[in-house]
Amino acid sequence: MTDTIKLSQARRGDRGVIVQVGGDCHHQEHEAELERRLLELGFVEGARVELLHEGLFGRDPIAIKVDDMRVALRRHEAASLTVRLDEGAL
Repeated sequence: MTDTIKLSQARRGDRGVIVQVGGDCHHQEHEAELERRLLELGFVEGARVELLHEGLFGRDPIAIKVDDMRVALRRHEAASLTVRLDEGAL
């Protein structure tokens, strides 16, 4: 059984595959800009991700491994990414 969540809900050590980029921001201008930025950083459908680290205060920002690259995001930015977790990741 697979579980699909927003990347912002992931915990340290969770791994999975991006299944959707965008669709969370309430303002269309900001949503389009954030989606473009995430795509430029390598957050594309099918990319493998792993949450490596969470910040001390409010678990923000988070460090994410995207394929072979490491990227830091705020949780509100990560909410625009939907991820299918690997089995046993929870």
